[in-house]
Amino acid sequence: MEERVQVLVADDQDLVRSGFKLILMSYDGIDVVGEARDGHEAVELASRLHPDVVLMDIRMPRMNGIEATRAIRDDAALENVLILTTFDLDEYVYDALAAGASGFLLKDAEPDEIASAVRVVAQGDALIEPSITRRLIETFVAARPASLGGAAAVAAGLRTLTDREREILALVARGFTNDEIGSELFISPATVKTHLARIMAKLDAHDRAQLVVRAYEGGLVRPGI
Repeated sequence: MEERVQVLVADDQDLVRSGFKLILMSYDGIDVVGEARDGHEAVELASRLHPDVVLMDIRMPRMNGIEATRAIRDDAALENVLILTTFDLDEYVYDALAAGASGFLLKDAEPDEIASAVRVVAQGDALIEPSITRRLIETFVAARPASLGGAAAVAAGLRTLTDREREILALVARGFTNDEIGSELFISPATVKTHLARIMAKLDAHDRAQLVVRAYEGGLVRPGI
């Protein structure tokens, strides 16, 4: 029997929260277990309910979605945060990804896209719309090089990677899945997964989204290339 995906929805607008709840509850295998009106409530409920996925709005009172994402990701058991945004090039989305979000979703996405996004993030092994996420990261790394204070530390971490690990990280940054990386490098997806675990440990990254950020910040992959 397939495990049900438990979701916490965090948004300061009642209609938005209700809308996402109605959409998600209409799909088999997805349950909305809680609703939060701001970042503080999101962190509290996530800690208490342990949902599989948190749908997190960026702009909320008291504590915004970036701060809440960082707080939630400090708890190793709560890893899957999906950022809700109105614009696909919202500058705060980049900050949220750097804080540990697993991906982002436009608020006006189709119901099937929303349900699919939740299921993918619940699996913890893929970005939402890798090409869009990559474009967003490219845009803000290129536009804000002076603000990337951790770039030197990231570059130092990249120097600890083996040649094969650097190859794999570059492909992750280009939006390749584990299967696609395996085909490209003639290795099994399981071997790719093992390499990714080592890369994440070396770069202090929680998931693929943060690996993409690290690859751009450290200069392994450059915007537009």
